[in-house]
Amino acid sequence: MPRISLPAMHFAPEDYAGQLKLKSQRLQALLNPFGCPALEIHASPKIGFRMRAEFRLWHERSTGSKTDKRCYFAMFDPAEPKQPIEITEYPIACSTISQCMAPLLEAINASAVLARKLFQVEFLASRSNELLVTLVYHRQLDENWQAEATLLANKLNASIIGRARKQRIVLQRDHVYETLAVQGQAFRYEQCENSFTQPNASINEAMINWAVTHARGIDSVEIRDLLEMYCGNGNFSLPLARVFRQVLGTEISKTSIASAKRNAQYNRVKNISFVRLSGEETATALRGEREFRRLANISLADYDFCTVLVDPPRAGLDSKTLEFIAGFDNIIYISCNPQSLAENMSLLGKSHRITSGALFDQFPYTDHCEAGVFLARRAQ
Repeated sequence: MPRISLPAMHFAPEDYAGQLKLKSQRLQALLNPFGCPALEIHASPKIGFRMRAEFRLWHERSTGSKTDKRCYFAMFDPAEPKQPIEITEYPIACSTISQCMAPLLEAINASAVLARKLFQVEFLASRSNELLVTLVYHRQLDENWQAEATLLANKLNASIIGRARKQRIVLQRDHVYETLAVQGQAFRYEQCENSFTQPNASINEAMINWAVTHARGIDSVEIRDLLEMYCGNGNFSLPLARVFRQVLGTEISKTSIASAKRNAQYNRVKNISFVRLSGEETATALRGEREFRRLANISLADYDFCTVLVDPPRAGLDSKTLEFIAGFDNIIYISCNPQSLAENMSLLGKSHRITSGALFDQFPYTDHCEAGVFLARRAQ
């Protein structure tokens, strides 16, 4: 493969093993003060691993023309945020996205209706080759746009969504279906446009399998329950529901909670309840400090929690949530920011020890990675 330059990324598949080794050394050093054992290292495929991609759509006048414009996919280097970099190849994207980029761009350049004030293109794909394309505009979309976008959807064999200020037009559907294998069992997930989903399907599969494997090692786990905070669309919850007696998943996003409930139905998982609650609200409800109408059909007294799983935003957990989860015997902490994980461990390490740690290379060719630690309460 010829060398390709991608903004904010050292894309060099031939150097991937060395880059991953440096990441693992940095993460191990970050977690060593908390007694972390040798990390499990989960490598990503070197190319074709991203199931999501997002590009600016840049409009450039053709050479020598005052009217003709050419559109192209663009990204930006943080060091030069005002200078667009044309993206003609994106080898880290899955084949479904990569194969769609050129014909989509050709159609946009051939249609003034599709191109006018289009400023962003978003892709969401699944490993079964389903594709959702979102076109984002600085103008309101009309019937002409809808007619041309429908033809485009048929040509690309993709679902298309048009977005503008206070406007969202869904031509076919607003989601794709992804299937992940967890310890020999297939789980089917609805993944919605404009909602968080893990971008690297192979690494996501590795994370879920790691969490399930270590959850199975908890003593007497079969008669106790799991709380999952920041549960998203049920990504971890559904496979873990096979391990625990029952599961309560909480999440602030309405769209994600709706998907999680549908995903439980798809997978015939009946021992799980999903509720729209923030992390702070979850702690408040379980401490009995406030009643929520959203919990009217759920008896919290019926739960006997032994384990909590958290997968928080990059900022990590606030002090009140940390204090709350420190009350659980076992903590599964998935982090997209190892630095905030280490900061949180300064408190959690006082009551819990790390029994397993893992690096999940969700974002190859960057300094970012996903980390996981399994924490058990220290003996009194």
